[in-house]
Order: sequence, then C-alpha cells, then structure tokens
Amino acid sequence: MAESLKDKVAVIGMGCTQFGELWDKDVDDLIVEAAYEAIEDAGIDIKDIEAVWAGTIGSGVTGASVSSPLQLQYIPVTRVENACATGIESIRNASHALVAKVYDLVMAIGFEKLKDIGFGGLHPTKHQSDKAHPIYMAGGTGPGRYALAATRYFFRYGLSPEEGKRVLAKINIKSHYSGARNPKSHLKRELNLEQVVNAPMIAWPLGLYDCCGVTDGASAAILCRTGDVKRFAQNHKDDYVTIKGFGLSIGPGWGKTKEDYDYTSWTETEHAAKQAYAMAGIKNPREELDIAEIHDCFSIAELIASECLGFCPKGKAKEDLIDPGVIIAPPFREPVMKLWGATEAEIAAVPEKSLPVNHSGGLKSFGHPVGASGGREMHEIYKQIQGKAELPSRQLKNVRLGLIHNQGGHPGRFQCGVAIIGAPE
Repeated sequence: MAESLKDKVAVIGMGCTQFGELWDKDVDDLIVEAAYEAIEDAGIDIKDIEAVWAGTIGSGVTGASVSSPLQLQYIPVTRVENACATGIESIRNASHALVAKVYDLVMAIGFEKLKDIGFGGLHPTKHQSDKAHPIYMAGGTGPGRYALAATRYFFRYGLSPEEGKRVLAKINIKSHYSGARNPKSHLKRELNLEQVVNAPMIAWPLGLYDCCGVTDGASAAILCRTGDVKRFAQNHKDDYVTIKGFGLSIGPGWGKTKEDYDYTSWTETEHAAKQAYAMAGIKNPREELDIAEIHDCFSIAELIASECLGFCPKGKAKEDLIDPGVIIAPPFREPVMKLWGATEAEIAAVPEKSLPVNHSGGLKSFGHPVGASGGREMHEIYKQIQGKAELPSRQLKNVRLGLIHNQGGHPGRFQCGVAIIGAPE
C-alpha cells in the first residue's frame, strides 16, 4: 500500500514577486527575484540546492530557462507543465523526490511573463495543445465556457439572473477588498455592488469584474524532509510549515459530449480534494481548514469550486458561505458586507466559525501568471501560518491549516491540483 507523505516534507522558505504588468522586468528577473527571496527566507545558499522543478506553460521551454538566470551549476532542473495546476504540480513533484530520498534540499519555482505576449488573454496558439480539436477548442473562450457554467448554475438552483449576478458580485467585492490591501497584488481597487453589477459585459453573466486578468509574476519554495529541518532551515527551525496532502486529478475530458453533464460541478476538483483530504486526514474541510486559496479565474469558478471542495453542499454556496459572510476574513467582514449592502443585523448574524477564501485577493486581484499561481497561493498560507503576513492588518489569528486549489482547462475538461499545508504536528 502506498505511504502518505503527510508531515514528511517541510516548506522552509518561500518567495513571491510583485504580480502585475512588469514591463521593466523580463522573465529572468522574475525567476531571480522569487528564487533569491525564497533562498534568503530559508537561510540557505543557492549552492545547497540539489535539484529544481520549474513550472511554466509558455515562458520557458527547458530547464535552462531557470538554470541560466540562476547560474545553477549542472544540477537537475525539470520543467513541469499541467495547465493552471502547474504551480502545485511542480511542488508536488519536488516533494515526491524528497520522500523518495533522491535529494535532500530542493526548490520548486513557477513563473510566467504573459504581458509580453501582447495578447488579451492566454494566447491560444501558445498554450492550447488541442487548439485544432473540432469540438473542444472550436470557437471557445475562457469567459464563454465559464459563462455556460454560471447560467446553468442559476437555472439549476433557482437563481434569477439579477440574484445570480449579485451573488457573483459579492465574491468579487470580497476579493478586491482583500487585494487592495495586499502589497504584492496586481489590482488594488475596492469595488461596490453597483460597480460590479453594472460593469461592461464580457460573456453574460460574467462582466469585467467577474474575470481575472493575465499578468506577470513568479513564486518559489524551498523544501526539505521534515527530519532535516534543523540541518537546513537556519531561519525557520521552529516556524516551518509541512505538506499535509496533495491531490491531482486529470479528467478524460468528455464533459461537452455527455448528455448528463450540466457544468455546475467540477469532477476533477472533487477527486483531487478527496485525495488530498485522505492524505491529510481531513474529514470535515469546512470545520478543519482555517483558510483556503482557490482558483477564481472567474467568480463562478470560486463559487462552484467551494462546493466541490466540500465547504458546503452543492447549490448551497449562497446560503451557507456567501450571504452569511463565512468566506470573508474576520477583520474585513464588516466593511466588505457593507459594500454588499448588508444590514447591521446581517453583519451581526455571521457565524462564529469562518473560512476565509482568497484572503490574498485571489486571482481576481493578482491576475494569473499560470506557472506562478499555485506557489503564490501557497506563499499566502505559509505566511499566515507563520504569523508573518506582509502587513499586520492582513494577519489572521490562529491559522494552522490551509488549502491551495488550482484547476486548468474548462468545464468538462480540467486538470486540477489541490495541496494542503499546515503547522507541523
């Protein structure tokens, strides 16, 4: 029987660049910045690193895309790509190598320089291997596909168009309020309900503020076996973080051709979560998790992913998570709910147990440099567990266990990665 890697791998250093339209930096600059921030955080020397996993979908072709800017001296560098799950995938592979005792100290790095492509989205000729498929890629766009999920969700669960738009708007307001207070985010603008609901339409019902942007950024993690923390982690002998579980699920991809597929749930996310929860020993994610960073490429993606990750029953995100303010970090709850138009009584009725979702600001505020997003989400939870959020006003209390979720592709054809990290037992 396969062994669990729970608590066998430690994260002892992390780095994350500013995300944004970084015209004054090239991809090498981003790689160097993220890597050296992680190296300095861990308290190691770059010469100590024995192997690297590099995640990118289009900003590097071979391991040389990392070894050259970092001037690595003939060590293994493996390029990893799994669509939007690439960031988690690079960390997962690096962790497996440590557990196998092939290496003692490794780095996982993710990066993307998307703005230089000059395309207003993920460039279809660069990032879609099945672009010529007669069914899946013909005439499709990211907003269009997720719009199908949104309209179907409204229909299945009895939300009027106006009510559905307001539910999605609440997600965006929450994320942008948090992102406006995160030094590393791309977009730093608070929004109110009227602005979101009346924003220019992209693909109905998804407006401008329902869609995340493409951007530039990089993130990096230094990893070792938990038993080697005192040997390597000069700066984090007592406040390192351990991997609790991983899940990875790639579907057969026939959602669009199945008559019973209705776009309102992510099967791959359900399977990846089940794997990660089993490894981490989590029975009730809503109660046991303290924080979650999930893939909100579109507002409807956060809503449906929250249900598929088991935070509430399907069709109940509005009643169980969103309207009660459960997904808002406690320090931000009152001002965010006021931006929603909530009454004092509704604010006072928020359940005691919260589960902040995308407290960083999410992809909505950071944008989505594909290879970097998984590590960026992990960076947020890593800092929260340590009590070292960049600004004291962003620091949450008693964060011990967090979930990271990324999914690539589109409804019916996903690649999904889930990681759970937490304080060591």
